Amino acid sequence: MSKNLQVTIDKDSGFCFGVVYAIDMAEEILEEEGQLYCLGDIVHNDEEVARLKAKGLQIISHEDLPGLQNAKVLIRAHGEAPETYRTALENNITLIDASCPVVLKLQNRIKTSHDNKEKILIFGKHGHAEVIGLKGQTNDEALVFQDIAELDDVELPHSFTLYSQTTKSVDKFYAIKEELINRGHEVKANDTICRQVSNRYEDLLHFAQEYDRIVFVSGKKSSNGKVLYDVCKSANPNSYFVSDVSELDAAVFQSNESVGICGATSTPMWLMKDVKASIEAL
Repeated sequence: MSKNLQVTIDKDSGFCFGVVYAIDMAEEILEEEGQLYCLGDIVHNDEEVARLKAKGLQIISHEDLPGLQNAKVLIRAHGEAPETYRTALENNITLIDASCPVVLKLQNRIKTSHDNKEKILIFGKHGHAEVIGLKGQTNDEALVFQDIAELDDVELPHSFTLYSQTTKSVDKFYAIKEELINRGHEVKANDTICRQVSNRYEDLLHFAQEYDRIVFVSGKKSSNGKVLYDVCKSANPNSYFVSDVSELDAAVFQSNESVGICGATSTPMWLMKDVKASIEAL
């Protein structure tokens, strides 16, 4: 017997404009040429990566890049460090630069700060593609931290400039700034957080409260997905994280419930629609 579930997809969820731009660019080239290299996963979503691989996208690593000659390589929305551009120039590699404009603006600001001999701290996830590109603007001299506790035993300069990965929480960024000032530092804070992403925190809080259950769809590698899922969970304890339809557990849904589906900035709409169809079929 059908559970008669009322399922709604959050209209504000899904790809941010930076990801849309990168994927549109990749699909255009793949349609014309049938093959394109991409430096790292084009988006932190395995299902979307698999869809584009089937069209001819080949994911390569930074270690692979120096071995390429006369090729076309896509730079994804996360952006790249200067070293990547130097390698491309030496190897006659054509870079298709799909770096997000928000990330590029941040890279330029950090480079200017570094050129002005400012000490730089970056609030961001260790090893994240965007953060590697940001740190690269400083000859890898910037100090990256993802939690203020990491700075407890670090001897920081008296004055420095504070930046943030574009997808971090605005509230957390300003709380960190205040804490560092309270510790006696002179902090010049540059708020470069993408508002298209940060506005989703509040939107999701409201969305998650409107339904009996929430199904949050995201790739496990997405740091933005982890943050947004926590937002849902805080607003609605009946929130579940899935990467694809195979992870849905029919047993958690009760008859006649309302279910809200939402996702990360790296979650494709087609995947959320697949999840919706699977839930409706229960």
